[in-house]
Amino acid sequence: MLELTLASGNSHKAEEFKKLFLSSESSLSVNKSPKQIDVAETGLTYAENAYLKAKAYYDAFKRPVMSDDSGLDVRELPGELGVHSARFGGDGLTDSDRVNLLLEKLKDFPEERREATFTCVLCFYLGPEETFFFEGKLKGKIIEFISGEKGFGYDPIFVPKDVKLDELKTQGIEIKGLREESLTLANIPSWKELHSHRAKAVNQAIKFFKERFAKR
Repeated sequence: MLELTLASGNSHKAEEFKKLFLSSESSLSVNKSPKQIDVAETGLTYAENAYLKAKAYYDAFKRPVMSDDSGLDVRELPGELGVHSARFGGDGLTDSDRVNLLLEKLKDFPEERREATFTCVLCFYLGPEETFFFEGKLKGKIIEFISGEKGFGYDPIFVPKDVKLDELKTQGIEIKGLREESLTLANIPSWKELHSHRAKAVNQAIKFFKERFAKR
């Protein structure tokens, strides 16, 4: 079992990653960091920021670390979110404030111009000579209203591409009183656990390390 320290003080992320690794029955486990470290995320890409966080936590605790850098890229607002998603609109804003700010910026755009993509890059920093990256993406759109209470961040306004009510029902996911255009990530947490950008990156990592362990 490879035990990793999560380079984040975000309790939502910690719980989400914990569930992802437990559900996969992988030989990896991710534990919340005993202490949060302030890391200047000065990278221009998700990979650069993930690396900066992973190295800082490794240097502090001398343990294998997994970090992630995630964000939302909105087609009509190039450069405004992305690696700056958690700081969109400036310091001091809540998740709800940022969601409302994004809705305000997109209020005059029709549905076909509200495309967006969630990206997650994981950095596994096992030591100075062993660093690995994995990326996951989830395409979708930003709807015009807030829908759902189960997610966090921009989940209540992000509808994944090609999610269908009938498909959710066949997967045992029951949705009551919602139309397909309202199926935000905040409404379908069990679907999100399997198909989110983080889940996709985690699955790549699990596959890689499974093969790596098998060769030893």
